[in-house]
Amino acid sequence: MTSSAAEHIPVTATARVRVESEAFYAFAAAAASGGALGLLLGWFGPPRPLAGEGSFGWISAAACAVTAIAAAGVGYGRARKTRGDEGRLVLPSWRFGVNLVAVSLVHAGLAALAALAVFLVLSAGMIGWQVEPFWSAVLMGAATGITAYLVYLSASGMTTRRMSSLLLAFVVVGTLTAMVSTPDPDWWEIHFSHLGTFWHLSSVVFNGPLIVGGLLVTAFAVYVAHDLAAVAASGGLDPRARWRVVPTLFVIMGLMLAGVGAVPVNLSLLIHNLCAMGLAAMFLGLLAGGRWLMRGLPRAYFRSAGLFLIALLVSVVLFVTGYFALTAFEIIVFALIFGWIAVFIRFLTADRPTDAVDALA
Repeated sequence: MTSSAAEHIPVTATARVRVESEAFYAFAAAAASGGALGLLLGWFGPPRPLAGEGSFGWISAAACAVTAIAAAGVGYGRARKTRGDEGRLVLPSWRFGVNLVAVSLVHAGLAALAALAVFLVLSAGMIGWQVEPFWSAVLMGAATGITAYLVYLSASGMTTRRMSSLLLAFVVVGTLTAMVSTPDPDWWEIHFSHLGTFWHLSSVVFNGPLIVGGLLVTAFAVYVAHDLAAVAASGGLDPRARWRVVPTLFVIMGLMLAGVGAVPVNLSLLIHNLCAMGLAAMFLGLLAGGRWLMRGLPRAYFRSAGLFLIALLVSVVLFVTGYFALTAFEIIVFALIFGWIAVFIRFLTADRPTDAVDALA
């Protein structure tokens, strides 16, 4: 073992212990706060069912969302200077702030949806049960405590792979939730974006993840830039590769994705469609220009990107010829975009012996 490697191990171990300790303290603080809130709700409020509008589950989901924002904000902020992440250290304050907001909101959304799902399942197994003060404190404390613990670990160990996983999970879960909760069961006969046109919680669940997901993609660009620079420095990219263009395309993709959610079709069809076309154009550019932009990556990556490109073009043809409805076409394009991001990141970080996610989880 080299001296440099021997010096690196204690630092890594210390970082793991520090993050794990802070996550425990976050759990304790959140559990105590949540327990106190649950006790107050139980004592001074009426007995509530586990699930449904105005239920204990809804209040717990809101508490978990607030807890996630706090835990992610503190964890992500502290990791900026203690994990040796050069990509975050060199960021301007405003850019780091955008990343911090995006990471916090994504964790908040996932925490809230997870809490709603858990209490929905509990309500199905305990039909008619009204939450009493003792159980109100226990359940609320457990929900907020576990949320704080998991979110703190996640935000502290943020990497390119974890960022892409969060993005995929958030958008998929939000979209599926919107599908099953929409007030129009025939939405799929119109188009995919119709899910975001209602004055209903389902539209918030649909548009919200698109907006926050767009912010996350812009934050994601920072990690992509850092990883591409590392690959280029190690000789993994051809000197002629224009890899510095890639993070910019990701930023534009993020802004277009956020625009799709921020401007539903019933608000402005033109702006909504321009954002959707801009998103598709950036995706097409990354696929078609991959060999010029990222020359030097493994051949298997370019072959996989070629398959994504072929699937995209075939989908366009099938839609233009009338075989695909607009809804199916939009869903397929979205699936291709997020599927490609996941594959791209796996190839980009494949040479790392241990992902930082695993090191901290």
